[in-house]
Amino acid sequence: MSKPADTDDVNSPPPAIPAAVRRLRLTDFRCYPALDLEIDARPVALYGENGSGKTNLLEALSFLAPGRGLRSAGADGVARKLDGVSAPAWGVFAEIETFSGDFKLGVGARAGGRRETRIDGDPAQQVELSRLIPMIWLTPAQDRLFAGPRADRLKFFDRLVYAADPAHAEAATAYEKTRVRRQRLLDDGRADPVWVDALETEMAGHGVAVAAARLEALIRLQAEIDARPEGAFPQADLALDGAVESDLASGVSVPDAEDRFVRALRDGRSRDGAVGRTLTRGPHRTELVTRHRDKDQPAGDCSTGEQKALILTLALAQARVLAQRNAIAPLLLFDEACAHLDATRREGLAREILATGSQAWLTGVERVLFEPFGDGAQYLRVEGASVFPDRG
Repeated sequence: MSKPADTDDVNSPPPAIPAAVRRLRLTDFRCYPALDLEIDARPVALYGENGSGKTNLLEALSFLAPGRGLRSAGADGVARKLDGVSAPAWGVFAEIETFSGDFKLGVGARAGGRRETRIDGDPAQQVELSRLIPMIWLTPAQDRLFAGPRADRLKFFDRLVYAADPAHAEAATAYEKTRVRRQRLLDDGRADPVWVDALETEMAGHGVAVAAARLEALIRLQAEIDARPEGAFPQADLALDGAVESDLASGVSVPDAEDRFVRALRDGRSRDGAVGRTLTRGPHRTELVTRHRDKDQPAGDCSTGEQKALILTLALAQARVLAQRNAIAPLLLFDEACAHLDATRREGLAREILATGSQAWLTGVERVLFEPFGDGAQYLRVEGASVFPDRG
């Protein structure tokens, strides 16, 4: 077996302590009736035919983070089905190593029930998971992210922010809930102005918190990209096109930014109520603007391969930011990351991941796609919802 990819040319600090999964157990999750998998802290290369269950493993891991998982299926969409009937319950259990110790995490749900989260056997909130095991994931659906809907780009960027700042997820969720409540009142047409005032004040507070977290993350991310010369992955120029983000970036104080947003919401009530959606410019309408620096071209105008390379630029840069800022290398879930990448970029991907120290879980149809990792990764063959260690 070959040696791992040389990391000497990657200008980064010594690897941080990885947030690593050491054992993964599944019960009636997707195609897996049961699975008990023990691994070490190295990157995990999963290979096998399409439909063999590779992505399902990544999705199971993604439920160890807040949200609906990397497929956005939610708790009611992942239970194993037999003859069209869902299993009565599903569960994902993981033993993890982190900078603050070892933990046992469990998530699952009964049919028709809400998702439950446990840490070392005790009930826990989802946001507590992200504090223990920050996570970044990429899927094939994001290959043309920059040419697709604005909301998808914002969702992608917010997930990068969540990995560094778990409180961002709470603020974003609170903002969206408040926004929906306000819109329902406006849609009704008979809302008490005092009640709407209160909701708009609350919405502005959450919205400015969301915008501030995004700006901080963008500054750190851009600095990390700028600090490294272009290698296998292109450099990118990033910006946030949003009313609240622009206010904060121009030096407007947080209280003044909240006041400005409240006034904009008040002025937009009639319009928002007439069209049935919140057209007032707030954090929900922010655009992530990305340019391919070397080509001086909007990312959306680049080829599929170039867009994928730019997405990897952002994800890997954020992983480095986390490793440097928090001394913890995040868990990386990269589904079909090597698709559309040439040999040079596959080698670059291996170098970057190994230099970061992250335990990355990668999928692909053939083991040869992961050769640049050499002995730096562990290889698992997935076939028919079974997983077999491959020691070469």
